[in-house]
Amino acid sequence: MNRTRFAPDRGLSSRMVITMFLIGLLYVVFVGALLALLRGAWPIILVIAGGLFIAQFWFSDKIAAFSMGAREVTPEEFPQLHGVVDRLCALADMPKPRVAVADSDVPNAFATGRNADKAIICATTGLLRRLEPEELEGVLAHELSHVAHKDVAVMTIASFLGVLAGIITRIGLWGGFRSRGNNQNAAIVALLIPLVSAVVYAISFLLTRMLSRYRELSADRSAAQLTGRPSALASALTKVSGTMARIPTEDLRKAEPFNAFYFAPAIASKESLSNLLSTHPTLEQRLEQLGRISAELNQA
Repeated sequence: MNRTRFAPDRGLSSRMVITMFLIGLLYVVFVGALLALLRGAWPIILVIAGGLFIAQFWFSDKIAAFSMGAREVTPEEFPQLHGVVDRLCALADMPKPRVAVADSDVPNAFATGRNADKAIICATTGLLRRLEPEELEGVLAHELSHVAHKDVAVMTIASFLGVLAGIITRIGLWGGFRSRGNNQNAAIVALLIPLVSAVVYAISFLLTRMLSRYRELSADRSAAQLTGRPSALASALTKVSGTMARIPTEDLRKAEPFNAFYFAPAIASKESLSNLLSTHPTLEQRLEQLGRISAELNQA
């Protein structure tokens, strides 16, 4: 983590290390299984794995920004937004990221980029229109915390194995790895590859979702401690979550694939099983944590 005034989070750091270790171990097992099943296809495996990793890690900021319709803006275009980012970066003693706006009525914000120099912080027009200045400050502090803690880079690497497993599963189902040898062996390989890939995808998916939920709580905590106004962040969370219910379902469905990047999920899950698969903790959990921080700050 870069040296900033964002409070260090040892719990987040340890979870990142453990998750990366488990996913790395899973990746080694996965590639080993593929090499064993596809003895003559190791160059294809290496090309696919290496190419995907480089593209996803190196261009993650551009891919995410383009996918979510983010447009980089100048201080002249959005003076209030730049002013808040300037104040927070000065308060956190960190370099200012590029500032962008996405033309969407869905009230949200996100940060992306593999490091602080490549970082982009983006707010939607729906968020800028609905939040008060102190609420906007809390949301942007949350996103800057992701940048300071290198969350985006870690989540990009962590999600890579799932992406690779998903692609190989599809190739296997399409018959792209069928052997030219014995028909029985070809049938076994055609069955095992999608099966192994599906298991790997499921495990890596659950690991990254667990890490994602914790990093959101960590970003809330860091933002509240940096600004000293947990109530403003709680107000923003309540307002954004309440507004989601009035956004057309079609717009929410379009935003849902990017939930892992967003300040708040476009469509939140309510059942306990769905919470296990969610990218974010529940609104109740986030508000409860902010309430505790507010009480601690008042006592200090």
